[in-house]
Amino acid sequence: MSKKVFPPAIIFNPTPVIMVSCQGADGKPNIITVSWAGVICSEPPMISISIRPNRHSNKLVRESMEFALNFPSASLIEKADYCGSVSGKSVDKFQEANLTPVPAKEIKVPIIQECPINVECKVRQIIPLGSHDLFIAEVVAYHLDEDIIVRTNKADIEKADPVAYLPGTLEYRRLGAVSGTYGFTKGKIKEVGT
Repeated sequence: MSKKVFPPAIIFNPTPVIMVSCQGADGKPNIITVSWAGVICSEPPMISISIRPNRHSNKLVRESMEFALNFPSASLIEKADYCGSVSGKSVDKFQEANLTPVPAKEIKVPIIQECPINVECKVRQIIPLGSHDLFIAEVVAYHLDEDIIVRTNKADIEKADPVAYLPGTLEYRRLGAVSGTYGFTKGKIKEVGT
């Protein structure tokens, strides 16, 4: 089958839906929903998020050098969309979205009680990239709702019911059925030309 070539664009599908809680020097917590995020290192555990420089949350994260990733379940998608669509400069998103800020363990920024998975992060580096600033952060603690834990420190993804975002179509989607597990093809696929 032939392929059609397009100009450079962001087409990674799907991307995560993450409600980032943050707060600045004034101590007022805020939430921004992002999808430009990912794991970047295992040891130490590190992640990255990207936030536009003109966003209120960018300023807050720069002031505190901390944030929390809060992974909403599908039942929270309206609240997640709301928190990504309005500015925290003039709106208390916790109050307006009826979300509960809960003290974190290792950072001063609160986590979101209603999200089944929360990850506390400390910023180690900020890199301006263009339309977005890249915040590289170390994971310092994570929280799982007790009812989604299936193995030691592991979440049952079906119970967590996370949501993905598709930038190309601007849609939120639930995750589907399991397609395989890491390493299940080991030794079963031969390289071409061998």
